[in-house]
Amino acid sequence: MRAELLLFDIGNTSTKIGLADAERVLTTYSLRTDAEQTADSLGLSLLALCGHAGLDMESVRACMVSSVVPDFTPILREALTRYIRRPVFFVPADVPPPLENRYARPEQVGADRLVGAYAARRLYPEPESLMVVDFGTAVTFDCIARDAYEGGLIFPGPRTALAALARHAAQLTRVDLEVDALVPAVGRDTVTSIQHGLVFGFVGMVEGLVARLRPQLPGTTRILATGGFAQSIARLSPVFDEVLPSLLLEGLRRLFYECRPA
Repeated sequence: MRAELLLFDIGNTSTKIGLADAERVLTTYSLRTDAEQTADSLGLSLLALCGHAGLDMESVRACMVSSVVPDFTPILREALTRYIRRPVFFVPADVPPPLENRYARPEQVGADRLVGAYAARRLYPEPESLMVVDFGTAVTFDCIARDAYEGGLIFPGPRTALAALARHAAQLTRVDLEVDALVPAVGRDTVTSIQHGLVFGFVGMVEGLVARLRPQLPGTTRILATGGFAQSIARLSPVFDEVLPSLLLEGLRRLFYECRPA
């Protein structure tokens, strides 16, 4: 495989890695975000990943990184410098997304939120407004009006909520969040009660917040979703116009070719 870019979307729980060229994201991988590992262990994992993809390392031009985990950043930088040996660009420090940032303190906006907003606008230039709902450790609602990032909302993610419930309620066991039902059942066992409470609770939360935010944005608003739990919500609700699993990696790819970092 020939790819010009290695893309890194570093979240609190997992790091999504993409191989891309000038046309598209070619393939993706996911590693656990571990700020306790060494740069060597991470670098060797990246080499194994590139080998699995059959990547021709000579074709790689650069690495693009979005991170919300400051302690992980120097580990990744050292690993890439030692093992990949290509220029490394961080968003927004090295490559700021070309959007007006209307946050009261712009530096407080997570890189992932800016990259997702930028990618959404480039993929959908026509609607006056866009809303990106990203399901990760937190669920973020990010609003874009024309070419401005307006801000949004932050809510605990489904697995974060489940972990907190298990941690603080000794009699509640941990369960998975995969349900087959299309409507919530009256739970007659603990597993069903937790599953349906969390899954359909998040459906109601997302629908409710989208409905309350939409009137605050100008014109027609397109609702986009990304992140690991987005498909589960989309199966149960028509709230999303599109589910885009690799939205942030696509944003990093487009930033490289549009902004041309030196």
